[in-house]
Parts: sequence; C-alpha cells; structure tokens
Amino acid sequence: MQTRLRLGRSSTFQCELVVIASSAFDQTRDLRQNRASFMGEPDLRTRIKEMLVKNLMLQVTPEQIGDDLPLFGANGLGLDSIDALELVVSMEKTFGVGVPSSEVAGKALQTVNTIHDYILEKRSAAA
Repeated sequence: MQTRLRLGRSSTFQCELVVIASSAFDQTRDLRQNRASFMGEPDLRTRIKEMLVKNLMLQVTPEQIGDDLPLFGANGLGLDSIDALELVVSMEKTFGVGVPSSEVAGKALQTVNTIHDYILEKRSAAA
C-alpha cells in the first residue's frame, strides 16, 4: 500500500513538474516570439537593415540604408524580383512573418519603414 502511495505521489509530482516546466517553456517561447514587439522601433528597423545586408549580400552597411529609401528601382537599393523572393524568405526566417501574395509584397516591401510596419501589424494580429 505504501508503495502504491509513493507511486501515486511520484506520478502526481512528475505531472506537476511537467505542467510547471511546460508553462515556463511556453512563457519563454512567447517572450522570444514577441521580443521585437517589446523592442523600440529603432531596434526593429536596425534588425531589418541587418537582415537585408546579410541575406541579400548587399554592398552597403546597415547604417547606409535610410528608413524611407526605396528598396526596389534605380532610385533606391536597386533590388530585383529575385531579391524580393529572398527577402520574403528572410523575413519569415528572421521575424516569423510571411508575405502571402505579390500584392501584399508590393505594399509591404517598399522601404525599411513599410517592412517595419508590416511586421508589427502581423505580430499584433497574431497576438
């Protein structure tokens, strides 16, 4: 009988630990996913610029990219359609935000500021 009680307590104790650990994991995961939401706007913009330079192998530094500089076309960074595809993949990997269509991409991927606003919009909608 005592052995059964110990097993019962042990099982209960293990279940409680699993629930506590799971809860702590969920809170940590939520904080990581929403970390950029807690960041100041300049920090998110900096991360966007760093992502652009690194993943698109641009020949400029993040500091040289203005927040309102057009990303596509001759008067901006000069990105093309292949860069746009890579940018969409990079945004999903880096920020967990996808771009569902070319129409949305045309609006969201114009400048660092439009990417910033799009990421914040998607994150707040998901919360």
